[in-house]
Amino acid sequence: MILANAFCIVLFVDETLRSLAAPPSPPGQDPQGWRAPVDCVRANELCAAEPSCSSRYRTLRQCLAGRDRNTMLANKECQAALEVLQESPLYDCRCKRGMKKELQCLQIYWSIHLGLTEGEEFYEASPYEPVTSRLSDIFRLASIFSGMDPATNSKSNHCLDAAKACNLNDNCKRLRSGYISTCSKEISATEHCSRRKCHKALRQFFDRVPSEYTYRLLFCSCKDQACAERRRQTIVPSCSYEDKHKPNCLELRNVCRADHLCRSRLADFHANCQASFQSLTSCPGDNYQACLGSYAGLIGFDMTPNYVDASTTSITISPWCSCKGSGNLEEECEKFLRDFTENPCLRNAIQAFGNGTDVNLTPRTRLVPVTVPPKTEKSPSTDDINYSNTMYDTSIITTCTSIQTQLTTDTMPDQKTFVDPKAGGSRHWAGRILPTMPVLLLVLVL
Repeated sequence: MILANAFCIVLFVDETLRSLAAPPSPPGQDPQGWRAPVDCVRANELCAAEPSCSSRYRTLRQCLAGRDRNTMLANKECQAALEVLQESPLYDCRCKRGMKKELQCLQIYWSIHLGLTEGEEFYEASPYEPVTSRLSDIFRLASIFSGMDPATNSKSNHCLDAAKACNLNDNCKRLRSGYISTCSKEISATEHCSRRKCHKALRQFFDRVPSEYTYRLLFCSCKDQACAERRRQTIVPSCSYEDKHKPNCLELRNVCRADHLCRSRLADFHANCQASFQSLTSCPGDNYQACLGSYAGLIGFDMTPNYVDASTTSITISPWCSCKGSGNLEEECEKFLRDFTENPCLRNAIQAFGNGTDVNLTPRTRLVPVTVPPKTEKSPSTDDINYSNTMYDTSIITTCTSIQTQLTTDTMPDQKTFVDPKAGGSRHWAGRILPTMPVLLLVLVL
């Protein structure tokens, strides 16, 4: 318990010092450095109305056509066009998933960024606006989750309950029945189904039905194999997921990146689910909701992920691909595949939803006992460090959240953030917080 508390306090102090040291955000930017986002359709209209921006945009499009990035940047006219656009709303524009003109928005976004990055980066920046909502918002809004807690109904088949809940909502029932019918319809003796139509119907379902219903179908918790198999069958994998042969994962990624919509969803998945070992939950910003949303956004594309089996003891997610035949790119392929199969952020997010919990729902004053594993003489390997989630198990996350809340309350009872906007910075808080740290450390550890 002492070691766990000390671990949590060190994390809290580290985050506090980093926030104190960080310079205040410039006007018009949020703490992550964003300028106020404008969707790319609107940004394109604003640019078209400004002669200077419009001409520079046309110039840059011509520069990007058929030239590599270094050649483009060596051209003074191209460089000048890029400098002008970097100061325009068009350069920082983003899109909203499910917006009316989503594809047009994404095409505008990639018309600039695809040429600048050349598409060679392992991870690409997401063209979508960041997700600020949390799983706790869904738990509060959806009364259908009242019977979801496994502790109160351990014998219930939660995936079956999710299907029943969907059937009580007209929109969910209609779109779910639509994709099941489409994905189960045999075309001929040799063609089991229309994969293209199946994917389209699945995209409509997950884009148009509220996440209170779709998440419950995708991420329901299971205690028996029948439940887990129902969860695996949610997307009718025989049509939407499986195929006669597994393609190479890098080839599948290339196919996905050739489509603006699939490319965008994959970039969004990496942005929101890429394992972050600087956070308590292994998720960027400790945001489970963002990761689960980007996972659901991949369904209905060639990169569609799914559960690989009906196991009740572990959760393994993967797209339908392997790394056979990767040649000298095998290491890159394995890294790409592990972002699905051995991703602690994704696994934690799915488990948190299935258990009806969220890191933000932890009571302030309650500390959960932590079992510290015995010491071992074996030094952890690189893979163990990168892909193990032992140090971030649920009990430690709960404990750390409680301790951080208590520390924040004790040091700044009337302040919700570390930054005083009236002071134009946060340096004066250091004089109040840091002297209290030794006392708090001693009290909590003892």
